[in-house]
Amino acid sequence: MSEHHKFRYLIQPGSNFAFVAKFRAWFVLSCVLMAVSVGALFFNKSVRGEYMNWTIDFKGGTEIIYAFRDKTTHALTKVDSGMVRQALAKAGEGDLELSETSWKDDNDKPIEGMIVRTSRFSAIDEAARDKTQADFIAKFGGKAVWSGDRLNVQTKKLITPAEVGPFFAAETYEKTDKNGVKTTVSAGLELKPWVGQEEEQYTHADVGTSEYSEVFSVWGLDRQFGKDIEKAIPTVDAETYQSYGVGAKAGDKLRDDAAKSIVFALFLIMLYLAFRFDIRYAPGAAFATVHDAVMVIGVFALTWQEVSLTSVAGLLTVMGYSTNDTVIVFDRIRENQAKLKDKKIERIVDISLNEMLVRTILTSSTVFATTLIMNIFGTGDVRNFAFAMNVGVIVGTYSSIFLAAPLFMWISRKWYSGPPKKRAAPVTTVAQPEVAAE
Repeated sequence: MSEHHKFRYLIQPGSNFAFVAKFRAWFVLSCVLMAVSVGALFFNKSVRGEYMNWTIDFKGGTEIIYAFRDKTTHALTKVDSGMVRQALAKAGEGDLELSETSWKDDNDKPIEGMIVRTSRFSAIDEAARDKTQADFIAKFGGKAVWSGDRLNVQTKKLITPAEVGPFFAAETYEKTDKNGVKTTVSAGLELKPWVGQEEEQYTHADVGTSEYSEVFSVWGLDRQFGKDIEKAIPTVDAETYQSYGVGAKAGDKLRDDAAKSIVFALFLIMLYLAFRFDIRYAPGAAFATVHDAVMVIGVFALTWQEVSLTSVAGLLTVMGYSTNDTVIVFDRIRENQAKLKDKKIERIVDISLNEMLVRTILTSSTVFATTLIMNIFGTGDVRNFAFAMNVGVIVGTYSSIFLAAPLFMWISRKWYSGPPKKRAAPVTTVAQPEVAAE
């Protein structure tokens, strides 16, 4: 007697779900959800001032991560974000985003730090830049032009850092707050010392013009904010763990390039499917991919999750995953069209989707579980990518079944079912008159 093995089936063999019968309802639901996603963008624009929660990758600015040490023991310590916010606000920095973060050092010790984001790219405010440049020329003569945090100077006489340092430290300018109130604040400029060959290079005049070409650099925002924090909280030292900045123009270009990459991906997907199968399949896959992209963007807008370059990478990955799932479904439909020529297209689509259902669920569940773990235990860009993938796997699996397949079926039924057969006209016979025999 042979041993009988019992298997656990996710879906019992022979199941026959009527997908085609519900296509219209699912299509209407998808259109409604897409409209909600687009509406969320305009709602954010009217309420929050931006369509999405752009990071500095797209809107420009600087992100600084600080760790804090106790001045007495030099041990790592945690600082309240409210105290840091108050310290920077007291120094005249109002347009800031603060959030607590944690990571582990090389010895696997936890570090409690702070992320400070600002729309500023340079340590020098634009008003301070112009005033400092004019004051420098008035005091020392020559020509002076700012390039980022560096003041490029051309002069007939040598100017030393010992003279420029106190000048930078004493510089002030007028700052206007949101209420239109003007206050005089320090420019916060701290001169960097010349290092290496800089001193030899800057202290020798050009042989032809007898002019000195000097560069005076100031410390960046990380040092400036760190000093402001240490001044307001004298018990800690602020250490810069990481500093990352993107200019406003570079941010705009990155945002435009991200949008272009999505459009190009859609075009190439349609082109691939047109050659891989035929033109009937391309619109369904393209619409499903657009649906997935809009839904992921909509969830980011509704939840106000940060949108960075990593989010765009996640979105493009979702589009590729969705297309792969759609191609597998289409491939089974094409195989069944060749085998089941006696059946209608609706029945062929139903059979194909039922055959691929278990495979689709298992594959999607595996990817979703992996990215969910990344979303729960990951931080920063890892979590950002995983969040996009979590949403994308759900909508991508849905769109492959309930959007791509029905649109293909509709196109096939409307334009590829062949011309209607015409009934043959009845043959009428006309009686011929009899001819008398001669």
